[in-house]
Amino acid sequence: MGPFILLVAIAAVVTSCSALLAFPGAEGFGAQSTGGRGGTVYVVTNLNDSGAGSFRDAVSQSNRIVVFAIGDSGKDAITIANGANMIFDHVSVSWGRDETFSINGDVSNITISDSIIAQGLETHSCGGLIQTDGGVSIIRTLYIDNQTRNPKVKGVNEFVNNVVYNWGGGGGYIAGDSAGPSYANILNNVFISGPSTSVSPFTRGNANFHAYVSDNYYDPDKDGVLDGWILSPTTENYSGVDFQTAKYNYPTAKTLLSPTDALAKVKASAGASKFRDRVDTYLINTELASLGKVGALITDPTVSPMNGPGPITGGTGPVDTDKDGIPDAYEAAHGTNPNVNDSADIASNGYANIEKYINSLV
Repeated sequence: MGPFILLVAIAAVVTSCSALLAFPGAEGFGAQSTGGRGGTVYVVTNLNDSGAGSFRDAVSQSNRIVVFAIGDSGKDAITIANGANMIFDHVSVSWGRDETFSINGDVSNITISDSIIAQGLETHSCGGLIQTDGGVSIIRTLYIDNQTRNPKVKGVNEFVNNVVYNWGGGGGYIAGDSAGPSYANILNNVFISGPSTSVSPFTRGNANFHAYVSDNYYDPDKDGVLDGWILSPTTENYSGVDFQTAKYNYPTAKTLLSPTDALAKVKASAGASKFRDRVDTYLINTELASLGKVGALITDPTVSPMNGPGPITGGTGPVDTDKDGIPDAYEAAHGTNPNVNDSADIASNGYANIEKYINSLV
């Protein structure tokens, strides 16, 4: 993680909608999430488990935007059990001991975009459960080195321009396996078998899983060459789902990439890629780039091939006199006051000043 603010955590679940996107370019069911906009800004300054400046204290109240003025670390995975209007963009999450990124229950309007969901730890080794009728968009995201659930889907889902690499015998995209109805768009994804892969990309579907599928690419031969084909719903294994003739009208990616372009996009920018750490660099440049030759399901991330998370480069944060999460130099250049805590104030474009600053970083 680079110096100062490279991560924004939304501490509140805000259920009201607005025409304003969560950030410029936000897509999918969670595109209009407001997060803590209109509330306050809390700056995390330490790794303590409680007390002033801790993350636990930051999320102890609702309607906050949380920014980090430290290098954070850890191996916790993500589970969303209830709530609405959330977007997870350019997130890297790995080494979950149960699920790595799961969404279950009374949850609605969620987007996971441009992220990496990696290396769920054996013996479970799961990418995650996505189980809600409230709508989840998964867009341009890499599932890599998960034995199963890449993801396992029930309910309302769109799975668009994603890459699934080196899934294990438990399955790639698991289509429901349920008596309850599901409704999904599965569009222009890439499935590349790796050393651990022993089953086809789609498993366990039944007639209760209603899906519109199109242009999903499959390369099973693990030969280091991208030489697969587009799966045909009429002749190849989509695991018994109920095919639809028209897409469901879901809020989706503004630009639908071809599978090969989706692969290139994921390689270039998925995950916390402003400054990729050693783990993500290995997963992208060594494993995914091998096109089937390199990859492994892991039990212990501290041993080879991962050898732990590696060093996190520190640095000196820029001066922030009013401690509102925005550096003085940016405030001076953009007309806000570096001596007044005004980062939560709403600017003329509808975003909070802190959001304008964070959006400018990319």
